[in-house]
Amino acid sequence: MAAALLQHALAAQPEPLRSLKVVSASVAGGIGDQVSENSVLALKKVGLDITGHRSQPVTQRMLDGALAVVGMTESHRSMIQIQAEPVPKNLFLFREFLPGNVEREIADPFGGPLRLYEAARDEMVEALPSLVVHLKTLMAGKPA
Repeated sequence: MAAALLQHALAAQPEPLRSLKVVSASVAGGIGDQVSENSVLALKKVGLDITGHRSQPVTQRMLDGALAVVGMTESHRSMIQIQAEPVPKNLFLFREFLPGNVEREIADPFGGPLRLYEAARDEMVEALPSLVVHLKTLMAGKPA
């Protein structure tokens, strides 16, 4: 869900943000697993279709080539820090850039009812503007 929402948000931005490729990868999931039905339903309600998405594990090559690596929880960040060599310097939480004293983690709704998937989606949507601003900052500092 996060990758589809972020890719959609970036599509509305000027270049070079519009051309950023968003890749979804799991720190603990399988290879080729289908997206859950509730993920599909939660995003369908906001006009996005992820029915063709399949899981893939995060690789060092992905990490090395990423402008930013974004996780949902501190546990995700820790797993990447433990497994990666080198650890990506731009390793963040999806909600890390929201102003104020708000929850920074997004709980994994896996296996839960649709309302949990919708809550996770809404937490991601709330964070998108601040995340896009941060990516814009990273792009501005990236060598040509």
